Amino acid sequence: MATSNDVIVMYGTAWCSDCTRSKRVFAIHEIEYKYIDIDVQEWAADEVVKLNGGNKSVPTIVFPDGTVLVEPSDQDLETKLGV
Repeated sequence: MATSNDVIVMYGTAWCSDCTRSKRVFAIHEIEYKYIDIDVQEWAADEVVKLNGGNKSVPTIVFPDGTVLVEPSDQDLETKLGV
């Protein structure tokens, strides 16, 4: 379940400070996205590993165009979002 049409999907965890930071970027710019906690949804942890070549890195953000950002800086995320 990488993406669903025009939905940005962010895989993360509750304890991840980078995830909190990325969520803040989405909130500041009022960008809608779907958040999936990989500690709650076990299948999502497997998806993250597949997306990251065997690494369980979060946040992993999947865009509708298939682009994947892993642990992006605020600037990289904002650039991809076009804000």
